[in-house]
Amino acid sequence: MYTAFPPRTWWFMAVVAAALLFAAISVGRPRVRTGAWLGFVFGLAFFIPLLPWIGVYVGPLPWLALAVVLAIYLAVFGAIAVLTMRLPVPPVWFTLTWVLIEGVRSAFPFGGFPWGRAAFSQVDGPLLPLAAIIGAPGLSAAVALFGASLAWLIQVVVERTRDPRRSAARPAAIAVVLALLGPMAAIALTPATVDRTVAQSSTRIAVIQGNVPRLGLDFNAQRRAVLDNHVRQTFALADSVRSGRAEQPDLVLWPENASDISPLTNPDAAEEITATSVSVGAPILVGTLVSNPDGRPTNTVLVWDGDRGPQARYDKHIIQPFGEYLPMREFFRLFSPYADMAGNFRPGSGRAAVSVPGRSGTVEVGIATCWEVAFDSATRDAVDDGAQLLYVPTNNATFGRTDMTYQQLAMSQVRAVEHGRAVAVAATSGVSAIIEPDGMIASRTGIFTPAVLAARLPLHEDRTIATRLGPWPERAAMLVAVVGLLVALSRRTRFVGGPNARRAASDRTEVLNEGAR
Repeated sequence: MYTAFPPRTWWFMAVVAAALLFAAISVGRPRVRTGAWLGFVFGLAFFIPLLPWIGVYVGPLPWLALAVVLAIYLAVFGAIAVLTMRLPVPPVWFTLTWVLIEGVRSAFPFGGFPWGRAAFSQVDGPLLPLAAIIGAPGLSAAVALFGASLAWLIQVVVERTRDPRRSAARPAAIAVVLALLGPMAAIALTPATVDRTVAQSSTRIAVIQGNVPRLGLDFNAQRRAVLDNHVRQTFALADSVRSGRAEQPDLVLWPENASDISPLTNPDAAEEITATSVSVGAPILVGTLVSNPDGRPTNTVLVWDGDRGPQARYDKHIIQPFGEYLPMREFFRLFSPYADMAGNFRPGSGRAAVSVPGRSGTVEVGIATCWEVAFDSATRDAVDDGAQLLYVPTNNATFGRTDMTYQQLAMSQVRAVEHGRAVAVAATSGVSAIIEPDGMIASRTGIFTPAVLAARLPLHEDRTIATRLGPWPERAAMLVAVVGLLVALSRRTRFVGGPNARRAASDRTEVLNEGAR
């Protein structure tokens, strides 16, 4: 499963992983305990290599502890799947259980940890267009269903070969249909690609990647240097516009933490950003930190428009536990000296989109700051609030040269397809990217290099099927999975303790006694 995730493009390995896990859990009707252990080992083998970026500067303990906790979710998956897969059409129950556990993991505890969802492995695969119909949870379900159905088909063929008297026609036909359902739907229905042709308008944007002075957790110690880097790159863009080497942007996008010196309280920062906006002739969306009356900061994006100053504001809604705030601080500080480096941020509220007065008219820009892009609700709320394009300001400098930035970029690609919106990813140190509504990357930067990306992006107002349906398909699938588990448990209880079971045990005892005599 790990090999399916960026920066690799082996999307099919997620299908293979699902098939192997289905086979391991289904062959020989294993006990619930065995299913739990199989799921736990699967989880460790997946999450340990997926998440080393967590411990790159704080040591292995947080990384390994999180991997173990996430593996426990897969242990629960294995235990439930062993039971529900005894119901008719096992691949369906395998898939529903997968959606159930991914949904719980993405919400609990502390708001959940959606990283590593199967959907985020499919940005280079044929299943990606399904995100526009059934969302990221449905894309994960398609991966699970595809793999489980292939494994089931192989099992049916093997059983038929071993016992020619058994008819395999019906289950084999069901398995083939289930295995091909996802790919056929993805090929036949490509709404995100079609939507690109019906945009009523467009806007020209520029993404600025200023880079940071040094790697590590203390990069913010040179906040002025980070701000100056982004000012310098934007002035260079303005020079290119005046010389005719670049087109005039309608709006300029800076990344998260581009100016951790708040221009609302620091006149020097305000003057510098104002001068930059005037020079480039466009408003700048500035990632900054804002102190609030209660003493708690917010991770904020300000729409800064030349001499008029701030015109709109977005405060990050979903803040990151153990980074932007530390739950149970007194407890967790016992395990790591880095615990007190976590912030005490306050989550924002209000609209997830901001109105930006661009040169060609007002543009509604939906914002999902860094960590938020992993959550379905962030970009969905932005589109529901009228976003015509999506903007993901992020700061990955604290994770060095790990795979984290590429894994996060894949999430933005899925969101583009899911909502039929172009996405601009602005990263402090990389990777920044321009993503088309079909999820394809039009342009991208390197990592830890100053750069400017410019593009004309379509502005969409229609909503995809996935956006209209919202969280309800996932909730329905989770509910059906729970009902299936209850049915499986009731059947198991009757088998273990019911009168038929007692009669069967009595019959076996008589047979043994007769054999002994």
